Amino acid sequence: MSNTRLPLLEPAGPAVAPCCPPLTERPMTAEEAETAARMFKALGDPVRLRLFSAVASHEGGEACVCDISDVGVSQPTVSHHLKKLKDAGLLTSERRGTWVYYRVEPSVLAAMGKLLTTPATA
Repeated sequence: MSNTRLPLLEPAGPAVAPCCPPLTERPMTAEEAETAARMFKALGDPVRLRLFSAVASHEGGEACVCDISDVGVSQPTVSHHLKKLKDAGLLTSERRGTWVYYRVEPSVLAAMGKLLTTPATA
């Protein structure tokens, strides 16, 4: 298994907590800003955004590279973009035989949503 640790998240007991507070809560530290910038930079490319969406929306929450590679670029380019998404902590992967399966951890989506959420007013 070749899962990577998600830099966007830090263990907090059995649950995970996002590294960064909502943007409206307080100014980010330099480290928090670096982490969030890597994530947004990775999603700033249309092909990577399509691949991320394909994995996130795939039935069962994971997708074989063979099921998501039809994004209008060559297979080596797909692999390059998937690596960028993994390096940014947005995807994890697992090799099963000759295929690699990718997944978006639910905690990553929650962290991304929390980062951009404004606090509810009473």
